Amino acid sequence: MSGYDYVIVGGGSAGCVLAARLSEDPAASVCLLEAGGANKELLVRMPAGVGNLIKSKNKHNWGFWTEPEPHMDGRRLWWPRGKGLGGSSSINGMIYTRGHPQDYDEWRQMGLDGWAWEDVLPYFRRLEGHHRGECDGLHGAAGPLSISAGESDSPFHDALIEAGRQAGYPVTPDFNGASQEGFGRYDLTISDGRRWSTAAAYLRPVLARRNLTVITDARTTRVVVEHGRTVAVEYRRGTALERVEVAGEAILSAGAVQSPHLLQLSGIGDPDRLRAAGINTVHALPGVGENLQDHLDVIMNWSTRGLVTAFSATRGLGQLKTGLNYLLRGQGLGRQQFLESGAFVRSREGLSRPDVQIHGVLAVMRDHGKQRVGQDGFSLHLCQLRPESRGRIMAASADPFADPLIYANYLAAPEDRRVMRECVKIGRDVAAQAALDPYRADELFPGASVRTDEEIDAWVRAAAETIYHPVGTCRMGAEGDQRAVVDGALRVRGIQGLRVADASVMPTLVGSNTNAPTIMIAEKTADLIRGVKATPALAA
Repeated sequence: MSGYDYVIVGGGSAGCVLAARLSEDPAASVCLLEAGGANKELLVRMPAGVGNLIKSKNKHNWGFWTEPEPHMDGRRLWWPRGKGLGGSSSINGMIYTRGHPQDYDEWRQMGLDGWAWEDVLPYFRRLEGHHRGECDGLHGAAGPLSISAGESDSPFHDALIEAGRQAGYPVTPDFNGASQEGFGRYDLTISDGRRWSTAAAYLRPVLARRNLTVITDARTTRVVVEHGRTVAVEYRRGTALERVEVAGEAILSAGAVQSPHLLQLSGIGDPDRLRAAGINTVHALPGVGENLQDHLDVIMNWSTRGLVTAFSATRGLGQLKTGLNYLLRGQGLGRQQFLESGAFVRSREGLSRPDVQIHGVLAVMRDHGKQRVGQDGFSLHLCQLRPESRGRIMAASADPFADPLIYANYLAAPEDRRVMRECVKIGRDVAAQAALDPYRADELFPGASVRTDEEIDAWVRAAAETIYHPVGTCRMGAEGDQRAVVDGALRVRGIQGLRVADASVMPTLVGSNTNAPTIMIAEKTADLIRGVKATPALAA
């Protein structure tokens, strides 16, 4: 049979890793299909460009919207997702957090052998080129993903950490170290002032390999399955419909929105839902698109005094100066993303691990940066880490170019509403501490008029947004789990030669930003495919 040994659909956070790792074997032929472009532009390379990448639909951002959310005043919420090589690692906030060890131990308790913390830690270590070095066996120093400390000299970040201590929370030197809980500084996927996406870290260094073919601007339309086996992947490039043959395996790494969508477009999913979308069923798999989870986030804003924030630094000609200084010298504020401090805390006693994450931003952020606020200030992002609500992704029609329907179903569970209410109270408590007195002025958003639980709940419904961490829509499950889409080796149930490897396979949402766990999943998948098990020697 002619064709590639491995056809990878989606050159994002996972796909770039898989293309690099699988093509390490010179005898294996690898083809990577990516719907977007190369993502080499200054706006992508420069960390300070993140705000412009996220806030609008553009060549780097698919720019999805949810369907009207029934528990959030019927609002449609903006869902940025990365497009082009590097995927969402090319437009994200560059925060590197791995999640709590219990997150992965729970996966093992669900029957997923090989996915406990002790199993995944070697892969985190293998991917890391960490500024701390190996650090008690918890980090890796020689991996392709450069992980650095922030460069900001603003007093805001230290003041926020001290305010957290004054509010009664611990301080941690490393969110990915011995203890996640507390206030501290984030690790960043930035290398010498440049965004270090998986395209930069994994793919671009190996593009010259003869056994690796990368096709950009190639919009996959379906996976072709015949007699229960994957035989080809079809894609459109320009006006031409083209086809790449699969001799071994096809691997969907298109993300939590588009991997289930592509399965559905290929006739793999719930027969009733496929029929409603005008798609013929090729293989009945009812869990496809279900189990959607995401971190819902509120952004609280305060005006400030005595601080140089993103507004004053870039107002007028400041933005042009920042861009030119970065372009010509690689220096200045362009090297920063204004988000270097934060916390993992608990919303109530009795929890085994933090359930709230805080990101401190040296800017007034509102609605993903879509609303420009003309003053200096700082913001606290506060999100719930382990929501109980579940949504779904569904093909709107058989048209592969129609955006899928996104039903996030935020705040359906009472516990989710409680935690989001506590997020607001935690944010206010921290911001009120003496350490921030020299810098804090007035609360801008939600403002002093929002005080009672009922008022806070109403504001959360009206103002909360995604913090860009959807997972779970092709979830893995143990043998006998009828709602699982893939098994523990990430093979699609009932289809030969087809896997999914990206954030969509997570059975539950990890308590952190999701980019690092997605890269880990891809590293582990490469070994699952090659029949290799990570060892301490491999991990270093």
